[in-house]
Amino acid sequence: MNTEKSEEFYKRLKDQLSESTAWPSNYLYKFIVPTEEEKIDQIHRIFDNTGAVIESKQSKKGNYTSISITVNRKNPDEVIEKYLEVGTIKGVISL
Repeated sequence: MNTEKSEEFYKRLKDQLSESTAWPSNYLYKFIVPTEEEKIDQIHRIFDNTGAVIESKQSKKGNYTSISITVNRKNPDEVIEKYLEVGTIKGVISL
């Protein structure tokens, strides 16, 4: 994703989250990751010490893993911060 498009996306997300949610609130992140232990571990490390509940499920063929993370965030900026951190991991799709 190019930077300009990314900035627009996150600004729109922040506006939507601000309007639709009372903060602090639980937020559900969903990611699709190639089933590689290092990439999955990186995502787990990003959410370490946040009180996150992390659930993983492999695809039928085992090539991909779906990761759902529920965690309490103080505001939309904290939500976006984690998306940006996970976005640095190659091959991860944020849903």
